[in-house]
Order: sequence, then structure tokens, then C-alpha cells
Amino acid sequence: MSYLSTHKIKSALIAVVAVGLVAAVPSLMSSSPATAQVDGPSKEALSTLNNLSEAFVGLSAEASPAVVSIRVKKDMSRDMQPTQGPGMTPGDLFERFFGPGFQIPGGPDSPAPGGTPFAYGEGTGFIMSDDGYVVTNSHVVDGADVVEVRLDDGREFDAEVIGSDPQTEVALIKVEAKDLPTLKFGDSDAIQVGEWVVAIGSPFGLQHTVTAGIVSARGRGDVGIVDYADFIQTDAAINPGNSGGPLLNLNGEVIGMNTAILSRSGGNMGIGFAIPINMVRYVVDELREDGAVTRGFLGIGIQNLTPDLAEWFNVDESQGVLVASVVPDTPADRAGLKKDDVIVEYEGKPVVASGSFRSHVATTPAGEKVDLTIIRNGERMTKQVTIGEMEGDAMKSTGGAAVQAEAQGRKIGITIENLTNETAQRLGYENKSGVVIGQVVRGSAAAMAGLRPGMLITEVNRQPVQNVNDFRQAMDKGDEGRGTLLRVEDAEGGSRYVTIK
Repeated sequence: MSYLSTHKIKSALIAVVAVGLVAAVPSLMSSSPATAQVDGPSKEALSTLNNLSEAFVGLSAEASPAVVSIRVKKDMSRDMQPTQGPGMTPGDLFERFFGPGFQIPGGPDSPAPGGTPFAYGEGTGFIMSDDGYVVTNSHVVDGADVVEVRLDDGREFDAEVIGSDPQTEVALIKVEAKDLPTLKFGDSDAIQVGEWVVAIGSPFGLQHTVTAGIVSARGRGDVGIVDYADFIQTDAAINPGNSGGPLLNLNGEVIGMNTAILSRSGGNMGIGFAIPINMVRYVVDELREDGAVTRGFLGIGIQNLTPDLAEWFNVDESQGVLVASVVPDTPADRAGLKKDDVIVEYEGKPVVASGSFRSHVATTPAGEKVDLTIIRNGERMTKQVTIGEMEGDAMKSTGGAAVQAEAQGRKIGITIENLTNETAQRLGYENKSGVVIGQVVRGSAAAMAGLRPGMLITEVNRQPVQNVNDFRQAMDKGDEGRGTLLRVEDAEGGSRYVTIK
């Protein structure tokens, strides 16, 4: 069955509005407000709506056979203590990892004393190859002892976990079957905000539920879900159990994998996030080939370029990422990148935010040469970098994702002290210089900016500081109109700039 293109559907919707207006105008002109009558929809309007409906029906019928329900079982008698986020209850934690229908040990469905407690959960996946490879979210299958896959036609299979990558929330599983229905991958880089999309999954265990909406936003990279992501935001209804299901365009192509929702109630509130399929494709290929993911590596700590930082660093651009640190003897260092550079383009494409930038670097193969357009001291230039391979705790050593800070007020609200040998050893600042934050006044501009006791201040208003006197002199030379710019480090080696007004 053929489908309407996005352009045709947009035209169809415009036609519906136009036909409705034309039909209504004569009636409104010939009748008073009290006696005006509204005619029913014209044949043309009904035809247009039926065509639109037919597109969704055809897409659903074509795609559903390749969407699977996943059921997992885990033995909870072993230790399993994932990090519990702020405000999360134990029930929330189990929901996060096992979806709806989980069984908390000790609950009404737990075995009798002496038996083995189990947790059950459900999720969604989709078939990427006819020989049984299935893609889903890592949190659906991580830690599971049994993974079962159910197809739309009722067939059930035990699945093997080929590989899982929690840093992107992508997992690859395999069932022993042949000639399975598959979904075609699209190009997530080509999607547009406002484009129609369809989500298929098993929310709350209701298999093969279809919902429709639009792409609400692109490039949501700093939403705190995973380390590497450039999420597609959609208002297509996504609920617990949809995790791992496909997000499709009107051509029936997968453009994303549904992963998370932003909700205060636990249900759909019109804000869902899907991993772009181009990211999924990269991770799946790595898992299928090696069972693990190799990531590109530059060796820099970065943070988003805010208007305040742009003013400090003489940058006219409204978006980009600021290099807060460069690790010695890394690809970035060898290419000549320096602290305080602002990266505005990656391979000719605009750099919007740190999250999406990290994702682009991570999915670039090691050894590939890329061009970075940077601004240094107001001058625009290009640096060619040979991407390295991230190993072990490399992300931690480069500072990871820096946190943007904004504050109000002239008093920053901190006490400082010199960095002694004892303090340096205790906090992990050996061979470094600066002043240590002793206390942060609750509710102060410093607290609002994210400063914490134990952080090391290495620069004030772009001037290096080695002791309390240096700190005071640099503060005195500050520009009240621009506020205060601090360069701080934490005990784990992350560096970032903080602006305080």
C-alpha cells in the first residue's frame, strides 16, 4: 500500500481548512448570528480526511508486524542497586528499569518465604534484519535473566542479549528465526520540526498500540537521560512500556527509538524523547560486530556558550560550545585547540549545544579527520583534528558535561581559602594551583550558580589565581556590568566556567 508524502498531507490539511472556509462563508453572509446554520462537511473535505486516515492505516498495518513486545524476568535475590535519582521511590526505580507490571519483592505476587523473588517487566523492540536481530532500549533488557520476544502474529521466542550500551540506551538482542518482517531505517538528520510521526509500542502492556503526533523539537542533548544523545522530542503519546519501540515517519521509515518521557504523573504529558536512528544504527553496528561500542574522542572539556560567556570571550555567535579544558597529548591538543576556544562548526555544520556535539564526536570513527571551525580571541579559523578512540575513564578525565550557571546579585556568597598540601591531597588537587571554596551561602548567587564547597577556583575574570590575594585582586578588577567569571574545577578533574552577576 502506498502512503501520502509529508508534502501531500500538509496540502491535504490546508485543503480541509480552505474547503471549510469556502463552505462557511455563504452561510455566514446570508444569515444573522442567531439563525446561522453550519453545514456538514463537504464531500471534498471528507475525501481529504479519508485519504489522511488511509495513510495512517496503511503505515500501521505495514509496520506493526516488525514491532515486537519484550518481556523480561530477573532474579532479585542477587544484589542490584542502580543509582536512585533524587525524588525517586523504590517503585519508581523498578519502573525505570523494568517498565509497567514489575513485581517488587515482598509484594502480593512474590513467592512464599524461602522462595526466589523475581521482577518482571515489559518493553518494546523492532526487528532490523530478517534473521532475527532486534533493537530495543538497554534499560529494558539490562540485568535480565530471561528475555522473551512476542511477535504481532503471536509467535514467541527466547532472545539472547548480543550487547547493550547504557550510555546511549541502545541494546541489540537476537532470536533464532528466519524470514522475519523488518523495518526500514530512515535518516534522522533529515527530519523537520512539525513533521508527522507515528509511535508503535506496548504501553502498559497493551501490545501494538499506535499513536501519532509531530516532531516537537530536535537536538535535545542535555536532558540528563544518557551521556550521548541528541534526542528527538515528540508529542506522539509515549508511555511506560513504549521503551525501545520505533518512531516512524509517514513513509514507514524508522527515524528514532522511543526511550523516555518527561512526566510528573508517570503517564504521557505530550513530551517524549526518541534516540535518532542514525545514532541507533551506529551503536547497533558496533554491538553486532564487537559486542561493545567504540567512541570517538577529542580530549576536551566543553560547555554551552551562553550570552554571558559570549560577551566575556568576544564572540558574536549565539550558539556553540566553549572549550573549558584541553587534556595534554590528546587529539585536540595535537591539533592545536586551546582553552577558551569556541567551537561553532563541526564538519561544516553548526554546533548548537554541548550534548549534540559530544554525540557527533562519539559517532565519528577513530582515525577520521574532521574540520572544526573555532573562534579564538575574536578570530575565526579552522582546525583539522584526527579523532581518537575513547578508552576507559577518558570522559571523566576530560571533565564530561559541564553545567551552565546563571545567577543574580553582586555578592557571590562564598568563603575561600588557600590550597595547602594537605587540602590538595585530601581533595585530589595535587600539582594544581588555585583557591578552594570553603563555604557557600545558601540561596546566594554562588549557590544558584552551582558552586559547592571543595571546588577549586583557578581563574577569576580570566586571570590565574594561586592564593587568596590573587583572588581578591582579580575580583577588584572585575567589570560589574559583566559580573564575575570564575573557572572552577571539581575533585574529579572537570573544569568549567561560571558567570555570576
